[in-house]
Amino acid sequence: MSISRLHKRKSVVRSRWVLERPNLPGRRGHNNQSEGTNMELKVLAFVLAGGEGTRLFPLTKERAKPAVPFGGKYRLVDFVLSNLVNSGIYSIYVVVQFRSQSLLQHLSEGWQLGSLLKSEFIVPVPAQMRTEGKDWYRGTADAIHQNINLIEQSAPNIVCIFGADHIYRMNIRDMIEFHERKRAHVTVAAIQVDKQYSKEFGVIETTTGNRIVGFHEKNPNAPTMPNDPSKVFASMGNYIFSTDMLLKLVQEDQEDPNSSHDFGKDILPKAMKHCEMFAYDFMSNKIPGELPGKLPYWRDVGTLDAYFDANMDLRSITPELNLFNRQWPLRTSGYSDPPTKFAFDEEDRRGQAIDSVLAGGCIISGGLVRDSVIGRSVYVHAGAEVDSCIIFDNCHIGRRAKLRRCILEKNVRIPEDAVIGYDLEKDKEKYFVSDSGIVIITGPRSPVQLATLTV
Repeated sequence: MSISRLHKRKSVVRSRWVLERPNLPGRRGHNNQSEGTNMELKVLAFVLAGGEGTRLFPLTKERAKPAVPFGGKYRLVDFVLSNLVNSGIYSIYVVVQFRSQSLLQHLSEGWQLGSLLKSEFIVPVPAQMRTEGKDWYRGTADAIHQNINLIEQSAPNIVCIFGADHIYRMNIRDMIEFHERKRAHVTVAAIQVDKQYSKEFGVIETTTGNRIVGFHEKNPNAPTMPNDPSKVFASMGNYIFSTDMLLKLVQEDQEDPNSSHDFGKDILPKAMKHCEMFAYDFMSNKIPGELPGKLPYWRDVGTLDAYFDANMDLRSITPELNLFNRQWPLRTSGYSDPPTKFAFDEEDRRGQAIDSVLAGGCIISGGLVRDSVIGRSVYVHAGAEVDSCIIFDNCHIGRRAKLRRCILEKNVRIPEDAVIGYDLEKDKEKYFVSDSGIVIITGPRSPVQLATLTV
């Protein structure tokens, strides 16, 4: 039996797909489809982007975790939004909460789909306080419940609920196809990890057919995969629900006074006995434009060390995360920056960057950048050395300054002859230093330009 084919039809709106498939046994709440019939599938997505990101402090001191810069020109939220848009999903609500201004500004500058087609939108949604206690979002499930009107008003066939905290490339269209083929009520994205790391993840127990039969939260003795005793299925925190079942589950969860209102901890374990629930193997996901045999990319950047390492991977010769795949672009805000410029070619004054990634608008004026990831409009003055660093936008590195294993927040000014990253005990007197020796240097807030009025 051939796998069902999921594609877009030009005669319908972009967020509605046509699913062609053979006749399969029905599921509760879904009508059987006869052989060769087409079914229009309306898809609504929620991106949970309210994460506080305490383990990434001080990078999250002024912004939510999904707004943390990555790779020179991107933000973490760009990954999930690019995955959705590249997969043909254009009806998206972005749920925000903690320190959301930076994220809201980024969405406004880079993620406006336009107003011509009303079914294509990316709209931020703060806490609606629809509960009796008028609370902020109390968990992932509560975030959906407080916005349940958005689901009821649009009446989608399925709802995608994805997090914005991770770095990954995913063809969500494949996961939807799996969900429909299985006639599932709930599909959970799962990634294979070595058994030794089961204590760090929520582990999913499945049958050989990927039916979910158990959840084990950070259990070192969690059951392994049926066909591989060396690995476990770890939940990625990304879900697809049939709409009727989602509405039923979140409403029941609201009535439970002992619930923490979280999908992974509360709703899914309880719903497992009366739901058709399956795990989608992320390792089977195929990204258009990637080389055959290339494994899907996913990284948890919940700590400073993990965040630093994921950035550093970008400047390798063949990075695991391919930013140059034009068939699956990583989208973000567009800025009118000039090209990056390298100035001077003298023996002791040569602007150069080696094994590094640089965004636009930079000037490397007689300085050396090595093994680093550089944001927009960064100025490296003559004689300065930047080694294994992550530098955010609008920073200046003074003459003859030396930086090693540093993360510079926006707008940092490094004075001439400064040496940072070579004496960690001394650095701790002025800066935040992680357990592994990464020095984080914070800068002033970015100024906001206002329009003037002549009176």
